[in-house]
Amino acid sequence: MYQSLEECILDLEQKGELIRIKEEVDPYLEMAAIHLKVYEKGGPAILFENIKGSKYPAISNLFGTIERSKYMFRKTWNPTEKVIQLRNDPMKALKQPLKHVQSGLAASKALPLKKRNGLPSHLEEITIAELPHIHHWPDDGGAFVTLPQVYSEDPDKPGIMNANLGMYRIQISGNDYEPNKEVGIHYQIHRGLGVHQTKAIKKGEPLKVSIFIGGPPSHTLSAVMPLPEGLSELTFAGLLAGRRFRYSYVDGYCVSHDADFVITGEIHPNETKQEGPFGDHLGYYSLTHPFPMMRVHKVFARKNAIWPFTVVGRPPQEDTSFGELIHELTGDAVKQQIPGVKEVHAVDASGVHPLLFAIGSERYTPYEEVKRPSELMTIANNILGTGQLSLAKYLFITAEDTDPISTHDEERFLTHILERIDLRRDLHFQTNTTIDTLDYSGTGLNSGSKVIIAAYGNKKRELCTTIPKVLEELSIVHNPSIVFPGVVAIEGTEFLSYEQAQIELEELTTTLASNEDLSSCPLMILCDDSKFLSETLSNFLWATFTRSNPSHDIYGVNSYYQFKHWGCDTMIIDARMKPHHAPPLILDPQVEQSIARFFSEDGTIKRT
Repeated sequence: MYQSLEECILDLEQKGELIRIKEEVDPYLEMAAIHLKVYEKGGPAILFENIKGSKYPAISNLFGTIERSKYMFRKTWNPTEKVIQLRNDPMKALKQPLKHVQSGLAASKALPLKKRNGLPSHLEEITIAELPHIHHWPDDGGAFVTLPQVYSEDPDKPGIMNANLGMYRIQISGNDYEPNKEVGIHYQIHRGLGVHQTKAIKKGEPLKVSIFIGGPPSHTLSAVMPLPEGLSELTFAGLLAGRRFRYSYVDGYCVSHDADFVITGEIHPNETKQEGPFGDHLGYYSLTHPFPMMRVHKVFARKNAIWPFTVVGRPPQEDTSFGELIHELTGDAVKQQIPGVKEVHAVDASGVHPLLFAIGSERYTPYEEVKRPSELMTIANNILGTGQLSLAKYLFITAEDTDPISTHDEERFLTHILERIDLRRDLHFQTNTTIDTLDYSGTGLNSGSKVIIAAYGNKKRELCTTIPKVLEELSIVHNPSIVFPGVVAIEGTEFLSYEQAQIELEELTTTLASNEDLSSCPLMILCDDSKFLSETLSNFLWATFTRSNPSHDIYGVNSYYQFKHWGCDTMIIDARMKPHHAPPLILDPQVEQSIARFFSEDGTIKRT
């Protein structure tokens, strides 16, 4: 397999999976805009050879398709998959030791290999200013590293085997950062770097951090892998590369010998600076907030180094491939971790964290004639207490009975639930809790609510496929539109405040309270643009679940409280944009016009 990023690039070029852009390209918006167009068309990886302001070339869209991603790991994919399965179920190896000899051989390449301390001869010292400063979206706060491998060690148990390797965004210019001396590190809650920093703060010590950029593609993927307990990201990097991770220490900092670039520095206790805004994976800007600032120690680059980057925006984007690769490699891990779970699917179209679909088991009371969610509630609470899954706001969960279903057939899955749900019984809220750091639909940074929507049993209703007459006749909402059976989008006035929304929704639900015409429409979405929301399933999933906070934005026709349980006959989700929401990402039309030259008949990209 590849010993460097350059080897990977040459291999992809030989296969016809890479294009070179030799003309000078502006890192301010142009490179990102080109990437987005090529990704959207399912195009090849892009090597930008001539970047304004930097001597280093840059590569993007390496992981742009799942086929290309798996091609890069074709020689090590199956052995890696088997090793992870053994970590999840070690009894397999004990029962069939001869069958798993190859897994043992593959695992032997996983242990990191320490080289003699000191700077290896193929690395040279440079400055932050010499790096490609890629500015992705018009309102970004500066240039960011989007594919970093951020390395830190446990202050209580130093050493590489207790290290964390994570992918957190790194701001290298803009705001109040002192050029060449300071960079911003934005990490979300439930991250390993935060655990290490907490320990360092308790000791009153700075935390040493190394940021690796580039190297074999397996190293990039390892930084986003949710691995089984005890399997470190560095061992996974070696396993998937088919070659041990090589490193040494320089001035007390871990330095990857395989990376194209390495930035070393320290995070000091209680030192933060304003970081952001930044176009994020939910499709909006994450706004400016205080995050840890790293004092830069030294920066190194390989001779002939290549800068890898991606563009983060409304899904699907290149990082969608990461999710698919992770699911293929570790899909069974959640079954081992949470008893009774058959599938958990973080819905990419909604930005991953806001929305989960799950299939569980329902075995508590098989003797009862009436089927209802019981074990599903135990499983749902377990899911929402597990790692990154705990950031979800909406969890739809059911169990198979006679009809086989899949969480990845998203419309069919939701249809199955809406046909069976008892909205007076099956909605369960958690309030004043944590949500994704990048989600601005809640009550503050990291703060919001969750709802479990658990449905099981016999089919209760036929779902509407036409707009109920009562919605056509209303004057308080407009332009009703069928999203898919059982779901209707309606347009409201501009959202001004929750006080105003309460008045509007009370009027709407009171008007609808006695109308039997709604029995086949269990879900309505109040939105700003019903045509947009109902145009595609992706639009529905994105706008509905990124623009609503369950505790504040779910209303109901004939709603009621009984012993602190809330229920209704028809659920209404207010998915209008709110004043506190982050603005959505919009491309700069002048830049779109500027990059048209690359896609013209004689342009570099059109010719390939």
